[in-house]
Amino acid sequence: MGGTESSISEPGSSSSNSESETSRQNLSECKVWRNPLNLFRGAEYRRYTWVTGKEPLTYYDMNLSAQDHQTFFTCDTDFLRPSDTVMQKAWRERNPPARIKAAYQALELNNDCATAYVLLAEEEATTILDAERLFKQALKAGETIYRRSQQCQHQSPQHEAQLRRDTNVLVYIKRRLAMCARKLGRIKEAVKIMRDLMKEFPPLTMLNIHENLLESLLELQAYADVQAVLAKYDDISLPKSAAICYTAALLKTRTVSDKFSPETASRRGLSTAEINAVEAIHRAVEFNPHVPKVYNLLTAITLTGCATLLYLLEMKSLILPPEHILKRGDSEAIAYAFFHLQHWKRIEGALNLLQCTWEGTFRMIPYPLEKGHLFYPYPSCTETADRELLPTFHHVSVYPKKELPFFIHFTAGLCSSTAMIALLTHQFPEIMGVFAKAVSMISRTCIEYL
Repeated sequence: MGGTESSISEPGSSSSNSESETSRQNLSECKVWRNPLNLFRGAEYRRYTWVTGKEPLTYYDMNLSAQDHQTFFTCDTDFLRPSDTVMQKAWRERNPPARIKAAYQALELNNDCATAYVLLAEEEATTILDAERLFKQALKAGETIYRRSQQCQHQSPQHEAQLRRDTNVLVYIKRRLAMCARKLGRIKEAVKIMRDLMKEFPPLTMLNIHENLLESLLELQAYADVQAVLAKYDDISLPKSAAICYTAALLKTRTVSDKFSPETASRRGLSTAEINAVEAIHRAVEFNPHVPKVYNLLTAITLTGCATLLYLLEMKSLILPPEHILKRGDSEAIAYAFFHLQHWKRIEGALNLLQCTWEGTFRMIPYPLEKGHLFYPYPSCTETADRELLPTFHHVSVYPKKELPFFIHFTAGLCSSTAMIALLTHQFPEIMGVFAKAVSMISRTCIEYL
């Protein structure tokens, strides 16, 4: 679901530890994370399939979700409750109708089976209203089970495991209810639920609930509250994300974007506030260079290697975000731009400043795979992982674009042509002699004519 690899250092091995630390960081950056704003399968992904006939989720992505569900919603004591035993099998089912059927079987055995309501809300509900209704039923059942588990948690290790599972279920339900409220326009209610969750369950920061909160606060245009959240989570010791880096850039851009003009800035230079905004944009682009292209489909920029920017500047068409994302990859760029594009558009001049300054990032990191500026070098594994996460009809953005200089192409072509002529001369000397004389005569005639 998230988090970084833990490291154990041993005395007397500083150089090897440094190398292993870099290796672990690269593994962590290529790790697939649960998308904190993932859509509802029945009410959103399936409706997309009905309209377009295309499958927005890959098998790899759905398989990762199945593993998440089994980790979060099951435990070793499920055999003690028949309904939980049925749901344990349901989460392993590949066929959606079979999962839904198993959820109804669990409800027949126990009408207070919270995970059964969760599955029906996610996969059977065809509207957000239906999903919210089922999640409210799940909340009622989940709170009852959670209180019961709290009373028994110290009796045995099995009861402790059961409490962890019931806690996971309760947090998941409340979070999805907050997302339902956000989608239905009850944003203040969604913000309250998220804040309460973060206060009640602070250890579950790996769920990245603060990213849901950031998006809702931006919709309310409560920029002071957004800054307060960033002050807590945009910390050097915490994993970064496109949402954190680009939101920080948006807040700094907001203070200068309405009066920013490239011509004026070139004449008088940048002010301190504009320099801060540009540096924040460069920081965000270095973390995920795939974001900006969504924001301006009509722009003349044709760079292929930048996806969150490519999406923000609308230089690439946007698709539904996957259920899992790869940090610093195209999948994360899609997920960020899908929900945050509107917030950039709302601030006058923000996209103009972004478009004028984002390419400057690449002058600071000419070799992004070898050395970064503010972050670790860009991981080379993102393209492969993103192709697994994103549907086949989407053109995956690749960074950095692997282009060879013209001189290399020219030299390769010249060498190939020379080798071909030498081979033909060796095999057919008479014919090639006649051909050479003909070419020579034509060339002489052309020169004399000129």
